[in-house]
Amino acid sequence: MDHSTAWWLLAGLLVIAELLTGTFYLLMLALGAMVGALCAHFGQGTSTQIVAAALLGAGAVFVCYLLRKRSPRRQPASSNRDVNMDVGETVVVEQWNSDGTAQVRYRGATWTVICRTGALTMPGPHRVAEVVGNRLLVDKV
Repeated sequence: MDHSTAWWLLAGLLVIAELLTGTFYLLMLALGAMVGALCAHFGQGTSTQIVAAALLGAGAVFVCYLLRKRSPRRQPASSNRDVNMDVGETVVVEQWNSDGTAQVRYRGATWTVICRTGALTMPGPHRVAEVVGNRLLVDKV
């Protein structure tokens, strides 16, 4: 088997593994394998192919790692307004129970509302900060 064929097969296997696992880093390693295949096509030696593939693959993984580390963390789905349409909406709490919960009518149903830890449970308008299971975690407006 020709060296370039082995490199292309390795690149294909890395792409398949990436599709199965969802890891973006495997795509960067597949790019390294493609560089190894191109080096083989241009008649470079085996050691040059390996070094080129390793440098590009590891460099691409390192750059992706740095970019991911710099980007801001995503909010969990329970408190992300882009995912959960209830976050940011306002509910009116008439009366709090002794256990720190309240019942409110919201979107045509009765919901159990809980207040953030340490916040005062006062009647009035509250903004939904997060949906925890089937409860609304609210902040006083």
